[in-house]
Amino acid sequence: MLDIRLLRDNLEDTIRRLELRNKDFSYLRDVANWDKEIRIIKTQVEQLKAKRNDSSKKIGTYKREGKDVSEIMNAVTNIGEEIKELDDKKSNLETKITDALLNTPNVPHAGAIQGIDESMNQEIKTHLPPTSFDFDAKPHWDLGVELDILDFERGAKIAGSRFTVYKGLGARLERALYSFMMDVHAIQSGYTEIIPPYIVNAESLFATGQLPKFADDLFKLEVEDKEYYLNPTAEVPTINLHRDEILEGDDLPIKYVSFTTAFRKEAGSAGRDTRGIIRQHQFNKVELIRFCLPEDGYSMLDEMLRDSEKILQQLELPYRVVELCTGDLGASMAKTYDIEVWLPSYNTYREIASISNAEAYQSRRANIRFKRDEKSKPELVHTLNGSGLAIGRTVVAILENYQQKDGTVLIPKVLVPYMNCDIIK
Repeated sequence: MLDIRLLRDNLEDTIRRLELRNKDFSYLRDVANWDKEIRIIKTQVEQLKAKRNDSSKKIGTYKREGKDVSEIMNAVTNIGEEIKELDDKKSNLETKITDALLNTPNVPHAGAIQGIDESMNQEIKTHLPPTSFDFDAKPHWDLGVELDILDFERGAKIAGSRFTVYKGLGARLERALYSFMMDVHAIQSGYTEIIPPYIVNAESLFATGQLPKFADDLFKLEVEDKEYYLNPTAEVPTINLHRDEILEGDDLPIKYVSFTTAFRKEAGSAGRDTRGIIRQHQFNKVELIRFCLPEDGYSMLDEMLRDSEKILQQLELPYRVVELCTGDLGASMAKTYDIEVWLPSYNTYREIASISNAEAYQSRRANIRFKRDEKSKPELVHTLNGSGLAIGRTVVAILENYQQKDGTVLIPKVLVPYMNCDIIK
């Protein structure tokens, strides 16, 4: 959530930077005016309370002296009602401000690439040339069926479209990948492993920014009189580990690698990626989360990018890194890098990871603070998250890039110990 002080001190600059997202944020001028009105109301209430207190003292004095207090009593008779009316007005304005700010995205980083949409994202680097074949390569949806490792029909029968059954070595490949990813991040890169609840409450989703704006993309559960949601990404439960906490500055950065199954309605994606497992309602994901000092956020972002790249490098898969332009940034993020893996069936790179710095946007919503020392005032931590990686899309990348002319698929060397085999046939 935005700091209201941005609107008080730098209203027009904040609107200008937000509008680099290619949307209209002129309503923030109303928010700034509501904020001014609240401060005026607070002054009026304080003045009325002071008047009432002074009058109460005078009434006590007059009564002791035997003087007539009727004039003073008449003067303060309606003060209570006036205060209540002003408090109600202030409360209504505060609700309007909160609603507006909860639906306002993060301000893009000052150095973010300016652009309208994903076509203006900027390639930063590439790793390995795109895979080429001396035979007609097959898409993963054909390979998965022919090798009997992905069952789309039974997945649809059990749950519906965009659900898939992993079978045999397909299931083992999925399991091998998340074990491998967790090992790399925890053992090689020093993250603490987390397996959080797969169900989250509304407070958790408000904290990370999924609610209220992206409610249509969430699977909602109703259990008796309580509302729950299926976890849309490990970012949500893992960021909320420290909601409403004050951390010790000496403990920062805190680094978590979190594994969970994620669930998304994929609202607005009708007709996109309908074949295969690129875009599913249910998928497994390994997520990197960091809580850090504000001044360390962007060095941490670069480090997290390298941590995510490490997975693809060890799997020997071709990929590229792009920086997202302002028009393609996620709502909660100030700056984002995407890692895109080469997929032969699409003859292009497709996103397999996003690594982002939310700065204080999420920690303000979640009330996550830290103290530099015992005498310091609490400050907001900065939060970062990154895919480490999306496992289903990694399965796709392996099937398509490691396929052989005879229809078999080789296993990347680093996965052989996890798979106990070196080929899917």
